[in-house]
Amino acid sequence: MDINVVAVVVAAIVGFGIGWAWYSEFLFGKPWRREMNIPDGGVSMEGMGKSMTLGFIATLVMAYVLENMIIATAASTVSAALVLGVWLWAGFVATIMLGGVLWEKKSWKLYGINAAHYFVVILVMAAILTLWA
Repeated sequence: MDINVVAVVVAAIVGFGIGWAWYSEFLFGKPWRREMNIPDGGVSMEGMGKSMTLGFIATLVMAYVLENMIIATAASTVSAALVLGVWLWAGFVATIMLGGVLWEKKSWKLYGINAAHYFVVILVMAAILTLWA
């Protein structure tokens, strides 16, 4: 398989940026904090560097695996990559995250915020990886 490392890194950076915007005050930061029982201004910056670094590495791994899946399935068009992204999200992300509602007693609203974030990230990364092929 011929992995486009630059495309993977760009997709990861964009995916991470989507997460930053998604959980910002402008989008879903306030309802997310409310559902997580974190008071306004209650997010500590202590340890944030480590969390952000590990979060970026996780997003990089996601982009790399998605690139491999696009290649393995020969999804050579954006529409084919988007369909693959929807299936991967529905089959893995949405189902795994459902455990938070079922077993950890997290709210459906929190599930929706987090699952929708990954839905958007996977679709955007799939489009980037396919266009950059």
